[in-house]
Amino acid sequence: MRNGERSLHHLEKIVALGALAAALALSIGFAQAGDRKGAPKSPARSDEVFLRSAVALVQDAASGETLIAKNQSAVLPIASITKLMTAMVILDAGVSLEQRVAISDEDYDLVKGTRSRLRPGTVLTRDELLLLALMASENRAAFSLARTYPGGPAAFVAAMNAKARSLGMNDTQFTDPTGLSSANVSTAQDLAQLVRAAHEYPLIRQYSTRESATVHAFGRALDFRNTNRLVRNAHWDIGLSKTGYISEAGRCLVMRVRLASREVIMVLLDSWGRLSRVGDANRIRKWLEANALKGPRG
Repeated sequence: MRNGERSLHHLEKIVALGALAAALALSIGFAQAGDRKGAPKSPARSDEVFLRSAVALVQDAASGETLIAKNQSAVLPIASITKLMTAMVILDAGVSLEQRVAISDEDYDLVKGTRSRLRPGTVLTRDELLLLALMASENRAAFSLARTYPGGPAAFVAAMNAKARSLGMNDTQFTDPTGLSSANVSTAQDLAQLVRAAHEYPLIRQYSTRESATVHAFGRALDFRNTNRLVRNAHWDIGLSKTGYISEAGRCLVMRVRLASREVIMVLLDSWGRLSRVGDANRIRKWLEANALKGPRG
């Protein structure tokens, strides 16, 4: 190839490369312009929320719309979430809450051997026992409520299961009023229905979200605190709360709470780590608030 032809060929390559670069720059410019104009992006998905709980469910309390779901149909032990059903059965029975009840040896935990400051001989009103069962997850308080129920513990557990059936909780089974038995099982879907029903009872709303309480036994004051630390956090607007823990169930938490300008029901089961359920609740809150700011998604 002569020198002139080589120069012309070289020039043609330069022009071609320049045209390619210009086209690429134009394409990038359009893409950047699209980003600046707020081009639609893929919506966030609920499975993008990293949760340490094996089971999670978040529903809009009014519509029942599922916002976040993880293994929501798994049947698992529910520990002291049971006590929400215990409270409903007591309140449905219409028994006197002012009646005084003595803690007895029959109220001891023979399943897990858990400890309690309610010694045999402690006399409290049924109202105080209900408060301690819901707020502080007091097992002897819960069992004494069942023991003094008309017909005793067996009739009480039967009433618990009948109430579950009436609420459509078809994957739920109760065998004791405390949740210490791992045979007390349910699903996140059923527990969302339990929370929805329990929220209809003013006393359950009030007692389950109370920060602390003091009762008197044997001439001295006994102070109790809520087992859910979030009720003491001013940044949380909680309308109903219940925690639970046994080794078979892991750490559990159910709440009805106002988040991102909407009432939601939150169910967390089998969370590992002492603070994992609280961490998961905070992660869910951040996800809901972030997605609420993005507005409606189509």
